[in-house]
Amino acid sequence: MPGRIVRTETAERVTELLGSREGRQHLSAHGWVQNMPVVMTAAKESANDVMGLVSMHGRAVLVAMIDPQSSELKLIHVSMPNQALKPVEVEAEETRIGSLFQRAAREGSTTFRVKYWEHSAVAHPIPGFQPASASTPTGRPQRLAV
Repeated sequence: MPGRIVRTETAERVTELLGSREGRQHLSAHGWVQNMPVVMTAAKESANDVMGLVSMHGRAVLVAMIDPQSSELKLIHVSMPNQALKPVEVEAEETRIGSLFQRAAREGSTTFRVKYWEHSAVAHPIPGFQPASASTPTGRPQRLAV
């Protein structure tokens, strides 16, 4: 049940982001296009399982999760597997999607492959987003990280 709650909160935050013109502009600058699928996940889910869901869409997707430490919405853009990319080893069975998010953030992008894919794909993080109009009653900017 906790996984369902996390995915629901993630979906609500993604909907809020996509519901704003500024949010869509920010995402567009990082590879998002109208009607791009978004896969909701939790940090502890298997990278193989999440990428199995990604595969069902047959195109690039955004993968979204709430960071368990910071409670921030995190997004990565995942390309389709492509034979032109450098071949890499299959992710270990125990690899969690949260570690793929961390690796992409640390490296700027990461080439990876899951057991379902013959070819590698690339994941790159979408930088945090803070709308210009977001502020608290004190007038300080409100942190709405993505």
